[in-house]
Amino acid sequence: QVQLVESGGGLVQAGGSLRLSCVASGSRFSFSAMGWYRQAPGKQRELVATITRAGTTNYYDSAKGRFTISRGNAQNTVFLQMDSLKPEDTAVYYCTADSSYRYWGQGTQVTVSS
Repeated sequence: QVQLVESGGGLVQAGGSLRLSCVASGSRFSFSAMGWYRQAPGKQRELVATITRAGTTNYYDSAKGRFTISRGNAQNTVFLQMDSLKPEDTAVYYCTADSSYRYWGQGTQVTVSS
């Protein structure tokens, strides 16, 4: 059974940085893509960034230039480096991993204070 475990969330002041990590376990194969989504209170879940097995990245407009997604050498890990954080980045951040099915982590809270 595939499990995704996120870490690295927390409380940070506006302008600060956080690095989220996600480790996937339980799969015999590497995932075609991994990514990060977020959901703020009262809002729909939205894409933050994705990265394919080949390293192709895709970012939501508000993340471009501030966030960087990367995968670990083991291919079952994904990171999200978040710089210049804003209060509107406050949300629960979810890791995803794609094979024939999209797997989701439990989420990690990111809170940015003004």
